[in-house]
Amino acid sequence: MLEPNWLGRLAVYHPKRQALWFRGDWLTYGELYQRARRAAGTLQKLGVGPGDRVGLLAWNHPAYLDLLFTAPLLGHILTPFNHRLSLPELQALYAYTEPQVLFYGEGFQEMARALDPRALPLEVLLEGAEIEEATRVDLEDPALLLFTGGTTGLPKGALIPYRQLLINAIQTAFSWGLTREDRYILATPMFHAALNALATPLLYLGGSVVIQERFRPDEYLALAQAHRPTILFLVPTMFQMLLETPGFAEADLSFVRFAISGGAPCPSPVREAFRRKGVRFKQGYGLTECGVNCFTLELEEAEAYPESVGRPMPHLKARLVREDGREAQVGEAGELWLSGSVVMKGYFRRPEENAKAFVYDGERLWLRTGDLAFQDEGGRFYIAGRRKDMFISGGENVYPGEVERALYDHPAVREAAVVGVADPKWGEVGVAFVVLREPLESEALRAFLRERLAGYKVPKHIVFMEELPKSGPGKVHKEALKRMWEAEHGQA
Repeated sequence: MLEPNWLGRLAVYHPKRQALWFRGDWLTYGELYQRARRAAGTLQKLGVGPGDRVGLLAWNHPAYLDLLFTAPLLGHILTPFNHRLSLPELQALYAYTEPQVLFYGEGFQEMARALDPRALPLEVLLEGAEIEEATRVDLEDPALLLFTGGTTGLPKGALIPYRQLLINAIQTAFSWGLTREDRYILATPMFHAALNALATPLLYLGGSVVIQERFRPDEYLALAQAHRPTILFLVPTMFQMLLETPGFAEADLSFVRFAISGGAPCPSPVREAFRRKGVRFKQGYGLTECGVNCFTLELEEAEAYPESVGRPMPHLKARLVREDGREAQVGEAGELWLSGSVVMKGYFRRPEENAKAFVYDGERLWLRTGDLAFQDEGGRFYIAGRRKDMFISGGENVYPGEVERALYDHPAVREAAVVGVADPKWGEVGVAFVVLREPLESEALRAFLRERLAGYKVPKHIVFMEELPKSGPGKVHKEALKRMWEAEHGQA
């Protein structure tokens, strides 16, 4: 049987092995588990018990793992909050989840106390006496409550059971070929699924993780030179920022086995720039509700099919479903449904959302991801974009992801996002919001696209911007772009 309290085992197997680096110091596996037992003592004194939510508002910090590894000892649910949200947004999430206690890191005292006057600084967390080792949870009990990366309305809290954490760690390690000698720099926000994307799989194996509090590309490169990570895991925007950092040209990345781009497809010019430094790329795909790593592809095949996310992980089934409910054929886009042991328990206190997300076909339970995808003849999957982002122009389906990939092929384009807006003639047309790295006329860019795309896919409007709005995990906030357009131009 899988063991939720697996850190306790590793602390016995190799107590002095380096596990976690933060602010200049390494924590061993033994020290990491000692911290968890001390944190459990603190929480126990505060009255935290099974099912209670324990909130955290902080930059990347070992406390995220302290509270995650403490959870099997007490049965509480770690509930990390997105520190990029406004106070009213956080207040709505706090009222929704009702944490028993809230801890805050440096710089967040004022906001935390506005959420809960009883909020405590992180330093208090390790003041407790170590409790006796005990496991009080079942594999189906929730360990984490992670807010989905939605860009409209109040985010939903996905309940992540121990079952999901463990199976994700095991099959990620197996399918990605991880070893205990691997190391990576955790620079994406730990309040999101990055916590269990690569950190928990590596720690489960006995590998090591370097925590960067906030992503700064120059500091990341310095950390890479000092710690020689074997795997890079970032979102495309971060890879782009590294590429544009003055020290990138001289940086040694020969120790990197491969890089994984998560959250969105990585533009081909960025991949090529890293490839020239010997870094090989894979395209990742996952979602908070399922995994978080859902697909895999061998490195050689990933390089031959760079737009593909690969095939489903071993303990996951995938199907593509058309609007009429039938299975999509090869090359035909359909909504991606996933089923398996890495699917969440459901949304916290959201029965109506659960009814929308889950489909039971008589044999198994399927999660509707809301993403559109297609398969090639080799069984490889490709993500076309969010179902809600697809628009119909003159009766033809347009998938923004395809248009965005074509935009990124232009050397002057740094970032791009495409949304559909109402049009009196065509029903809907595309608007491309573009950040440039060098001057370019909109008509020249449109001509470039016409050489690569069907006419109806070429955006009717191009808007140049200094930067694109982004959500906490680094994804472009398309709904904000659409609202901006409609505010200026109205809804035709």
